[in-house]
Amino acid sequence: KFAMVAPDVQIEDGKGTILISSEEGETEANNHRKLSDFGIRNGTRLQADDFLQDYTLLINVLHSENLEKDVEFEVVGDTPERIGPKPSEPTPKNISNGSDDGAQPSTSTGDQQ
Repeated sequence: KFAMVAPDVQIEDGKGTILISSEEGETEANNHRKLSDFGIRNGTRLQADDFLQDYTLLINVLHSENLEKDVEFEVVGDTPERIGPKPSEPTPKNISNGSDDGAQPSTSTGDQQ
């Protein structure tokens, strides 16, 4: 759902509990466990980080009894397919004196001390 390549997911619990690791085999034992096994309840925050894409998400877990039949979870908010590409870098202005205040370089011909 989040288009992550190699995510690391941890609970924001002050302990740094890691649920998913991008290191192969490191958290494989967690795959069969339920979120409640880790103390994740309504209102828990998770941090998902994809180092390969320089991409981090904060996920708020909210419990709902109103999901459609056979729907286990729902993503609400801006997901990658809706965010779109990053805006391009602004074109740098050609500034000769390092300032953008319109001042021009000095053309003084007087004696320099």
